[in-house]
Order: sequence, then C-alpha cells, then structure tokens
Amino acid sequence: MTAAGCSSVPAPALSNAKSFGEAGLIDVRTLVPDLSEHIRYAGPDNFVGTAVEGYGAARCYLTEPAAQALRKVELSLRAEGMRLLVFDCYRPARAVGHFVRWAADLQDQRTKSSHYPNLDKSELIGEYIAPVSGHSRGATVDLTLLDCRQADGRCLPLDMGTEFDFFDTKANTESPQATPAQRENRQRLLQAMAQEGFKNYPLEWWHYTLTAHVSQTLYDIPID
Repeated sequence: MTAAGCSSVPAPALSNAKSFGEAGLIDVRTLVPDLSEHIRYAGPDNFVGTAVEGYGAARCYLTEPAAQALRKVELSLRAEGMRLLVFDCYRPARAVGHFVRWAADLQDQRTKSSHYPNLDKSELIGEYIAPVSGHSRGATVDLTLLDCRQADGRCLPLDMGTEFDFFDTKANTESPQATPAQRENRQRLLQAMAQEGFKNYPLEWWHYTLTAHVSQTLYDIPID
C-alpha cells in the first residue's frame, strides 16, 4: 500500500509529465468499462479519514501493460463467477506526501481503531508509510475479490481476514492469524494475479505489482 513494498528500485526520478497521455497511463475502464472500483483515497473511507491530495476523482490509471494484464485477470475470474474490486491504482506522488504528513501528526487519531488498533501511530512511518510508493510508477494495484455466484446475482467481497489498509501482521498474505478459509481466499487472489505476472507484497494481501514493467519514474499528475 504505502510502504516501500514493490518500490525497491534505487533513486526514483519524478517525471515532468503533465498529462496521463504524456506519462503513458490509461484509465483501466477504457479496457474494462464495468470494472468494480472503490477508490478509497478519493473519499473519506481510508486511513487518513479524508480525501487524499491528488485524488480529485475516483479513477484507476495504470501503465498500458499493467492495465492489459489486469484486464486478463478480470476476464479469467469472470469465467469462474468472480470479479475484482479495485481500491487503488496509480497514486500521485503528492498523495504519498499527504500520507507522510498525516503519519507525522500524532494528534490525529481518528482512524486508529479501524486501521492501526495495535500500533502506536509513531510506528507507521517506515515499514507501513514511506516517502516513495510503487503506486506512483503506475504498475501497482490494490484490490480484492468479489464472489458473483450469489442466488440474487449480487457480487460480494470474499472474506480476506482484514479490511484494506489494515496496518497489522494480520494483513500479511501468509499470516497464521487468518483462518483456513481466509488464507484460501487470499491464495485465490494471489494465483489469479500471478497468472498474468503480478507479484504480491507479502505484508499486504491486497497489494500487487506487475514487476516486469516497473520503471524508475514516478508521476505526480493529479487524478481529475
């Protein structure tokens, strides 16, 4: 999510690109018009507790290779009665700065009970929140699985054991604190994503990067 995760490439450079076209980023809904999205940082339903800087709209942008790979995952899952639910894709660099400022404000404890109940907020900077995020490169996505095999036709999120952006070892993909059913659901997501080249960040069951297409370039184009 926010930590270094899949952002271990040294000395990332901030691009001067002013548009998504210049950056080579595309809206995934141009490939999957009915992709299920709940872009958390575009509203208050996130660990910061408010809309995050740079998220003027709830849209999922990725590099074209990552978007094409995500489309293949979605189509494969639909054949099994499943779908993806996307929480975050490309993340402007300014949003990461917002996260860091929030983490440094130890007086703001509004979301502690829902996002970091077992940690002091001062512990979040470093392992969980870093000044550079792989999301800003456009090849990382946060998501979960929907089960669309309900009798009434609804698609319901699978039980993954924690909510998205839960800062705790319970959110580790292989956490022993997850039940067998929750581990099975996490593995189902992992296998579907791995089939198209996405690699999971082990500390967060929802976090995947198309590692073959990660560059050293960061982007700071606001999502409008």
